[in-house]
Amino acid sequence: MSDGEILGRALDPRDLLEFLRRAGLDPDNVRLDDPLLIEWRGGGPAVWSPDTEGV
Repeated sequence: MSDGEILGRALDPRDLLEFLRRAGLDPDNVRLDDPLLIEWRGGGPAVWSPDTEGV
């Protein structure tokens, strides 16, 4: 988020790695369990659930 604005939503690890790539990081050198890089909320790198917003 930037100033409270959602800039994207990752629905699976590939989406997240693509966002990180667009931010200038090399996806091959990113660990999704690195707490200094990613703050997980409501789960972790192995927890993904269907998008249920608006349901």
